[in-house]
Formats: sequence, structure tokens, C-alpha cells
Amino acid sequence: MAQVSLRNVWKTFPGNVTAVRDVSLGVENREFVVLVGPSGCGKSTTLRMIAGLEDITKGDIYIGDKLVNNVPPKDRNIAMVFQNYALYPHMTVYENMAFALRLRRYSRHEIDTRVRDTADILSIKKHLNKRPKALSGGERQRVAVGRAIVRKPLVFLFDEPLSNLDANLRVQMRTEINKLHTRLQTTMIYVTHDQVEAMTMGNRIAVMKDGIIQQVADPISLYDKPVNKFVAGFIGSPPMNFMNGIVVKKDDKFFFNEGNFMVKIADEMREKLLPYCDKEVVFGIRPEDVFDKLFVQYASADNTISADCEVVEPMGAEVFLYLNTGKHSFIARVEGHNKPAVNHELEVVFDMTKAHFFDPKAEHTIA
Repeated sequence: MAQVSLRNVWKTFPGNVTAVRDVSLGVENREFVVLVGPSGCGKSTTLRMIAGLEDITKGDIYIGDKLVNNVPPKDRNIAMVFQNYALYPHMTVYENMAFALRLRRYSRHEIDTRVRDTADILSIKKHLNKRPKALSGGERQRVAVGRAIVRKPLVFLFDEPLSNLDANLRVQMRTEINKLHTRLQTTMIYVTHDQVEAMTMGNRIAVMKDGIIQQVADPISLYDKPVNKFVAGFIGSPPMNFMNGIVVKKDDKFFFNEGNFMVKIADEMREKLLPYCDKEVVFGIRPEDVFDKLFVQYASADNTISADCEVVEPMGAEVFLYLNTGKHSFIARVEGHNKPAVNHELEVVFDMTKAHFFDPKAEHTIA
């Protein structure tokens, strides 16, 4: 079994710089887990500690039932795919893929079988006699993945493997890696700063900030139920809109008062917001939950506001509207036929059943 377990893992570099703080994470056998977060959040350092390329300051890492804190990388039965491919330029594709097997003294027949079977899976059979410089970026990345597959490791580790590829190739390769996971049924841990990659690839996602795991959940739960403002703002493209304001009570109804507008809070959120009555909160709403009033049937005075439309950004099937209330800027993500006039006032409707509220200081989710 290829479970990976991190238990209260810390990493502190010289100069008392702490990159990873008390990280605990369990990855189940055959699971695809993505570590995501901004640059410098500790995700790659965490991956390198699992691989044995960085020493652990405190805590324990298990692969299967084996404690691997002091086990060298070559004995951990893992394979790692790097951002820069790390291919030997003087070797052919075949030789690059066969190299690790030769070091482990596999028979010539076993090496040939594994390399050709893997090349067939990755559609790179025709490139086996080429050197890396003759390949495109996507083809080199396939070779790097193939070099990992031939070893049949317990765990695959990916450190931002698609960062050097153009947008179209990134989409293609993440689909290929997804299909690979389904086919191989192997445990995979994948690091990226791209939340779109994380959302489309992982069975579960661990969001990191400042060396701390903020939340671990499946993609939909992470999107719909973020535990704090950071996760809510990091996951989603365009990101969630945030506005500061006051919770007010009128005639047994609760409203969010931004200063220039007021909208009714959904009844199911009232109990959780009761302690914040007459206090400041952060209101969050995703761009796709903001609509042009002209195209909404359920608009009412309780969920409609006026805002200046500053920019209209056509994206094909959808349009991004950049709006301003006078106090806050926010984005609406609407259907492609919505094309309001720029520099004119626009009435927009909030789907308040999809609203989020956060504590302004601790930034944890209230409702």
C-alpha cells in the first residue's frame, strides 16, 4: 500500500527561516492530492521532504507503514517529475527512460519492455531515438513522466511540471496526467501555484499559505465552503469579490450595509451572523453569482444594487464586467450576450444564497 502520512512536519532553514509549519496530511493509497498556494508558501519544500531531498526539522513522514525520515531518496520507492524536466541532454529518450533501471541492474529484456510499454502509453514511441533538444516542451515533459513511470514506484511526486509549457500544452498535459492516474491507479502528490490545475486534477486539494495548510478538501467543497478568506480568494478565477460593511437588523431581517448599498442576508445565515449584528464583517461573493438585472427574473430591492460599469471584457462565451460601488471594485462574470455600456450606471443582482461572510480580523468564515 502506498499511503503517505506527514505528521507535524516542520522545516526551518538557516537564519531561523521557517518554510513549513506543523504540517499534517494523510494521502490515501491511489489518491491524487494537489498542494496549491502562492509562491513561497512551502508546498515545494513539503514535496522535497517527502522525496528526501530536504531534511525534516521536526515531525515524521511515513510512506506506507515505513518511517522514512532518515531513508535516502533512492530507497523510498518514489519517483519525482521536476519543472525543468531534468533530462540528460547527451542521452536519447530511450536511454533517459532506461537509465534508472540500468542502475538497479534490471535485465535488458525487462528494461526494453518497460520503456516501450511506457512510451506507448505516453505516445512517444516515435521519439525513442531522439535527444531532448529535438523535442518540444510537451514532448520533453512526457519523457520526464515516462522516466518516472518505468520505475513503477509506490508514489509519484510532481513539482510544478507544467509551468514551462504554454497555455494550450498545459491544458493538454494536465488531461494526460489525469488519464495516467486513472490508468496506473498509483498514489500521486502534485504541487502547483495554479488553482485551475489544482481544481481540475486533484481528488483532494491542500491549500497552503505561509507554510501552513489552510484547508484540505475535495475541489467542490473547497470552492463552496472555504474555511477562511484566503482560501475563498485563492480558489476561483476570477477570484471572489470582497467588500467590508456592517451587519444591521431591520424588522427581524438582517442586511449587509456596505455604505453605498444594502442587501438582505439569506435567512439561513441569520443565526451565525447574530453575534456580528451592528459590527463589521467582510462580505464575499463570487463573480458568477452577480448578474445584470436585465437578465434576472427574481430581482428585488433586497438583492439589487447600482454600480458604475468601468470595463467590459468579452471572453467569448462569457463577459467580465468590472464594476464600482464608489467604495469597492468588484467583478461580475456574466453570459456572453450581456454587453452593458461602459462608464454608465448598471443595476446588478446578487444571489445572496451564495454569499459568504468572514470575520474582518481573524478572517475565518462566519457563514
